[in-house]
Amino acid sequence: MSGHSDPGTWLLERIDAREKALTGQSEQMRSQIDELTARLRDLDQDIEHLKITRKTLLALAEEPDPAPPPQPAPVLPDHPVYQQILTILADAGQPMRARDLCLALDLPLARRNVENTRAKLKRLVSLGILAETEPGLFAQQRP
Repeated sequence: MSGHSDPGTWLLERIDAREKALTGQSEQMRSQIDELTARLRDLDQDIEHLKITRKTLLALAEEPDPAPPPQPAPVLPDHPVYQQILTILADAGQPMRARDLCLALDLPLARRNVENTRAKLKRLVSLGILAETEPGLFAQQRP
């Protein structure tokens, strides 16, 4: 009580100082509570999203797999020799080599003819119309 002549004034100043200090602490705690409440709301929302995701994934896992879209039928190149090749292979009923196809197509066994026929056979393989059962041996695709 030094420096104060009136003990009542001194007590009121102490009470005012204490009230200001407590009010400051209270405001600080309310601010922290508001911040924690917002964080808690965000966490609750994240948890709810995870629950929904889990429920959706479990429901999807129970569904049968959708049928794959049907593959479009391979388009045969426009040139008539391709149809002739397919007809010869179908009639033969067994794999053939480019050289044998040249003979069946009545082409001279010139290297150029064999290579051109092989290129056509390779194109039919790339289109999924024929299969190359072993190097240089071509057959119709099995269904």
